[in-house]
Amino acid sequence: MKVDQFETADLSVRPDWSAYATAYDLLSEHNPEYQALLQGFEVFLTAIEMPQLIYDIGGGTGNYTEIAARVCPNSEVSLVEPDGGMIASARSKLAAFRNIKYDSSTLEDFDAPGTADLVICIHSLYAMPGQEQRLGDLRRLLRPGGLLYLIDLGRYMNVTDWRSYLFSNLKKELGLAGALRVFWQGREIAKQNNAILKAQKKGVYWTHTEAEIALAVAAAGFEILRQETVYRGYSDLLICRATP
Repeated sequence: MKVDQFETADLSVRPDWSAYATAYDLLSEHNPEYQALLQGFEVFLTAIEMPQLIYDIGGGTGNYTEIAARVCPNSEVSLVEPDGGMIASARSKLAAFRNIKYDSSTLEDFDAPGTADLVICIHSLYAMPGQEQRLGDLRRLLRPGGLLYLIDLGRYMNVTDWRSYLFSNLKKELGLAGALRVFWQGREIAKQNNAILKAQKKGVYWTHTEAEIALAVAAAGFEILRQETVYRGYSDLLICRATP
């Protein structure tokens, strides 16, 4: 899907992100691919100069915010998340951190208090309207030379494939009974992932190849420092520097 097709898409086709939030962390804890993404981000943070100001855009339930706040305790971290259920979960989970601020704005409406050293955007861009404009907004939030840590879902969400993968890993970890219990507790995730797939197929959510997202990111004013396919081939990870 081209980034400008969103404006003509059927916007009534969307998942319920607040419902998604109720079981998101449960299944994420048992998803080796998700845990690998978190670990990769933590390694990235330890390898760069510590940022003073960090924005986590579309930060969901705050898993990347938590890593940023913990690894960078002297940094100011803002979690920007418009969904009420997601941000409520994050506030509860991250209550012990004193260096986190919360903002319920969308990216396009976020009134940033300053330009950041690091912007994080994980599995959120694809669900936003107008990716070209939103990438421009991400660039606007960064000082020249600041870093963007971007992971985006680019390919169709094959729910059957993911359920098979997760159930296989759960059986190894918890046994059959434990796997069935977690799957039942997390059944809302499958429902909402089906809604994501439907939105992708309807053109509501952006799908892209590795080359397409690289072109869009570069056009928004970023130099790509690193790019790779992650999350079992479904997503693209790009580490970018904001050009002057």
